[in-house]
Amino acid sequence: MAETINSGVAALRTLESWHVDHIYGIPGGTVNNLMYALDAEKDRIKYIHVRHEEVGALAAVADTKLTGHIGVAFGSAGPGATHLYQGAYDAMADKIPALFIVGQNPQA
Repeated sequence: MAETINSGVAALRTLESWHVDHIYGIPGGTVNNLMYALDAEKDRIKYIHVRHEEVGALAAVADTKLTGHIGVAFGSAGPGATHLYQGAYDAMADKIPALFIVGQNPQA
């Protein structure tokens, strides 16, 4: 029988298959599922808490530049997502891969 896992764990295992061993971000209500998954998978992927989403985004881009592996950062919906733009712009300008995960509020 196939193992049943939640979407957060599935996302982290996909990242792990891409050789991601850490992820930057800030907890928030819209990324709770990801936070629970990071706790459950802490032996596989390290969570690095940053003070601001922009710092996480720029750190993820710097990771990619230094290691060649995709850098990953996340932020909550709304302002958290907006603060990821600086890192996204840096990645676009330098034509390097980076992944930014944004939470979303439930839709009616």
